[in-house]
Amino acid sequence: MTHETLTADSLKAFPLPVPHEGSKDERGSALVLGGSRAVPGAALLAGVAALRAGAGKLKIATVASASVGMGLAVPEAMAVGLPETPEGEIDGERALDCLLKVTKGCDALLVGPGLIEIGPTTKLAVELLEALPDASFILDAAAVCGLAPHAGDVRRHGERLVITPHAGEMAQLLDRSREAVEADPLDAARAAADLLQAVVVMKGAKTWIVDPQGARWLYEGGGVGLATSGSGDALAGIVVGLLARGLAPAGAALWGVFLHGEAGRRLADTVGPVGFLARELSGEVPRLLRETVG
Repeated sequence: MTHETLTADSLKAFPLPVPHEGSKDERGSALVLGGSRAVPGAALLAGVAALRAGAGKLKIATVASASVGMGLAVPEAMAVGLPETPEGEIDGERALDCLLKVTKGCDALLVGPGLIEIGPTTKLAVELLEALPDASFILDAAAVCGLAPHAGDVRRHGERLVITPHAGEMAQLLDRSREAVEADPLDAARAAADLLQAVVVMKGAKTWIVDPQGARWLYEGGGVGLATSGSGDALAGIVVGLLARGLAPAGAALWGVFLHGEAGRRLADTVGPVGFLARELSGEVPRLLRETVG
C-alpha cells in the first residue's frame, strides 16, 4: 500500500466540526492528565495547545504541589490537584477515584505529558480507558511505553485512541532497539497500530501517521526547530483539543501533525530556524486553522 503525503489538501477529507450555537460545550471538553514535581510545565504546554486548537473547556489534572500554580498560569482551565508520591509523581492508586469524578462529561483525555514512571502511568491510562467508554484518548510519553502487556485491553478501545511516541518510546513499546525504530519508522508505526488497533503518530524529522486499517500518511517535517523540549507536549495538546471538538482519531492526528508542523515552519521564518520555544507553537494554531479551513 502506498502512502499519502500530508498537506492542507489531505485535510479536506477530514472536515472540522462547525460550531452552530456559539457554546463552549459544543466545542467539547478536554482533560490533560500530566505533570510531576520535576516536570510541571508539560501539562501546561499541552493544555494551552488544546484551547488554541479550539476545545471549549479544559481541565488540567496534575500533582497537588503544582495545581495552584497551574491554575494561575492557565486561568482558562480548571486545575485539579491529585495525590502525589514522595517522589513527586501522581499517585495513580489514590488518584483514580478523583479522576473518575472530574472526567465526568469530558469528551477527550490526554494522558502522559510530564509523567515519568512508566508502570503506574500505563496502569492509570488503561484504567481510564476502561472506565470512560464514551471519551476519546491520546496517550503520550510514559503512557505509551508500557502498553504492550496491556495490548488486549487497549485493543478493545483502539477505535477511540491515538498514541504519539517518539523513537525511544516506540522502542520500549515494541521491545526493539531505538536504532531499529529509527531505521524503519514506518514499520514500527504499522506494528504498533496492529498491536493496539489505534492510530499511531510516529514522531520524527519526518512523521508517519498510520491507522489500524493500514492507511498511512507522511508529513515531511516542520523543520529542525521542532526538535525542542516541550514540542511533543504541544502536539499532544493540539490533538486532544481536536478530539474534544469531535474529530475522529485519524482526523485529529492528521490535523494535529499538520498544524504543529506548520506552526514550526512559521516560527522558523519569523524567529529563526532554531531557538523558538515550544510554548510559542500553540499561538500560531488559530491563524493556521483560519487559513486552512478558509
